[in-house]
Amino acid sequence: MLLICYPKCTTCQKAKKWLESNGIAFEERHIAEQNPTAEELRQWQEKSGLPLRRFFNTSGMLYRSMELKDKLPGMSEDEQFALLATDGMLVKRPILVTDSTVLVGFREAQWADALK
Repeated sequence: MLLICYPKCTTCQKAKKWLESNGIAFEERHIAEQNPTAEELRQWQEKSGLPLRRFFNTSGMLYRSMELKDKLPGMSEDEQFALLATDGMLVKRPILVTDSTVLVGFREAQWADALK
């Protein structure tokens, strides 16, 4: 399992603590130091079954400063994947990549169901 997170993010810290307390082994990847590629994001989005917009960190300062709320609807999927791949801070986190699914954001009940 791969946990893509930002160490200073409190939600990421909660997710990591939850995984550890449930004895779930994972590899950790710092999203700002090792930004996901457009291809990785494309695979994860497909595997998650979520709309692409759910992969954007809409509460982040970078998202707001770039005024992406107004720009995204006019962008193609390829352009959105390319944009996400430019900076890890644009990507919603944490992301948990398992063999069978991809979870975006931390919701304890959802993670517990998915990891049974």
